[in-house]
Amino acid sequence: MATATVDGTVIAASDSTVVVEGNHYFPPESVNWDYFSETELTTGCPWKGTASYYTVTVGDRALADVAWTYHEPKDAAAEIKDHVAFYPQVAVTQ
Repeated sequence: MATATVDGTVIAASDSTVVVEGNHYFPPESVNWDYFSETELTTGCPWKGTASYYTVTVGDRALADVAWTYHEPKDAAAEIKDHVAFYPQVAVTQ
């Protein structure tokens, strides 16, 4: 089981993450969306497509653009569609 936490609060947990380039991508149903707000930031990856970002807020701590997803990934990354991955400010453990 992979778990993503901020200050001890679980924001995502799943035993079916997809690991891509060392990042655990959590299925959307395993994410506690109460902590997430989508931002306007997007970035591009040549083989995955356009990533959309989220700010994660736990208590009074807001981590801007710390999580990302691919809503419409390229074919090579279809398995991570709508899955969520995190920058290292979010602790991901297995």
